[in-house]
Amino acid sequence: MYLLTYVSTKKESRFLRKQQQQQQQQQQKKQQQQQHQEESIELRTYYSLKEFKMWPNDVGIKAIEVYFPAQYVDQTDLEIYDGVSTGKYTIGLGQSKMGFCNDREDINSLCLTVVHRLLDRYNIELREIGRLEVGTETIIDKSKSVKSVLMQLFEPFGYTDIEGVDCTNACYGGTAALFNAISWVESSAWDGRLALVVAADSAVYSPGSARPTGGAGAIAMIIGSDAPIVLDRGLRASYMQHAYDFYKPDLRSEYPYVDGKLSIQCYLNALDSCYKLYSEKVKGKRPDEIVNLNSFDAILFHSPYCKLVQKSFARLAFVDFLNASKVEVSQKYKELEKFHDAKLENTYFDKDIEKAFVTLSKSDFMQKTEPSLFLANQVGNMYTASVYSGLVSLLISKPINELAGNKVAVFSYGSGLCSSMYSLTITKDVKNESSLMKIISSLVYVKSQLEARQKVTPADFTSILESREKNYHSAPYEPKYSTSNMFPGTYYLTQIDDKYRRTYEKIQNSQ
Repeated sequence: MYLLTYVSTKKESRFLRKQQQQQQQQQQKKQQQQQHQEESIELRTYYSLKEFKMWPNDVGIKAIEVYFPAQYVDQTDLEIYDGVSTGKYTIGLGQSKMGFCNDREDINSLCLTVVHRLLDRYNIELREIGRLEVGTETIIDKSKSVKSVLMQLFEPFGYTDIEGVDCTNACYGGTAALFNAISWVESSAWDGRLALVVAADSAVYSPGSARPTGGAGAIAMIIGSDAPIVLDRGLRASYMQHAYDFYKPDLRSEYPYVDGKLSIQCYLNALDSCYKLYSEKVKGKRPDEIVNLNSFDAILFHSPYCKLVQKSFARLAFVDFLNASKVEVSQKYKELEKFHDAKLENTYFDKDIEKAFVTLSKSDFMQKTEPSLFLANQVGNMYTASVYSGLVSLLISKPINELAGNKVAVFSYGSGLCSSMYSLTITKDVKNESSLMKIISSLVYVKSQLEARQKVTPADFTSILESREKNYHSAPYEPKYSTSNMFPGTYYLTQIDDKYRRTYEKIQNSQ
């Protein structure tokens, strides 16, 4: 009887000690969260007491990060595997490599990775973020936002007062999130903190002609005042329309329905409309200024595939030609005079006009746009992140002195459709300690990580997509692919439980 009582008492003592330890840990965590909340309130109070001008100065991009998966398929190999003519993907589409995700990565992990990397690389404190918004069309939950998943990076430390949610319309969501962030910083709701914009997607297609136009990746950007890359205020031109050019009505599948010809027509019509309206808005501010290709040092486009971007650049050259007077045409475009009476809306598939203006604009294209297609060529279509991967590509493709003071046009497009054209102005400050130099220096990893990716055979690539298709709605599910080749700092899916709840872990950084 004594022995039983002793053992019972000993067990109770251990249990009480463990309970006390847990209570102490919970109390410490609560105190830590309270401290973080107080620090966050102090920061917001400080900014709210500051005397803001009517407009914050130079609102734009203060930091940018890109992430792409650690594996790719070579488009030349894919041509052979698919049995198509040599150059169909590499020349006809202008694509060299295509990144993709296996079952270890999904939209949540892509966004967790790029956000964590951005905050780490720029040493941004969590309390500095007041808005977090995600643009994506990769939907894995019809209710729960990706933004809410990203809150697990903030909530454990007591930071929950963060506005923003997801924006969805095909490839346009990232731009919608960016515009919302800019508007927040310029609004009476702004408390001085930074906005964080994420654009990410996994672009996959069913077997066929569209599959080589896939890709995967994520972009994260910090938005605030006194930025080195400024969005020009009052010069945003949008064109929105109802169209079934590309859409995803089958919620059982990742694959879209695509009307290829209509998609190209919608893209070019949106480009025409945005360019015209942007020009009118510039004229409204500066009546003597005429907008044409010479107005910009660089032009970035949403890139479903690189060849479409070259044709789109030529399209703008054609619009400039149509806007020219007959005298100017006879002097500058003598061999093209026969096209001057063409109706713009009747020329989307006119091969003679397309060829003539691709040739005419080639040198300008190589200077103003081709550098921005580096990531698009090497990774493929990142959907919402596509046009912003163009900005990253531009920043890593030219010396800083050549970027200083640049005026950059941006055309963003999302099927269905939503589109906008706006412009950026890059700071002239190129000193070693400048914020522009910090951004460019922080992107030094991009080319080396592209080279460090694992090349996957077309057969294995196809097998991975077949596995994804088969298990798209599986629950419970444990991913089968290895994490050994993932980049340090990458988040990956560990399991989906029987209630479809997803958990993630992170590849540890190299020591």
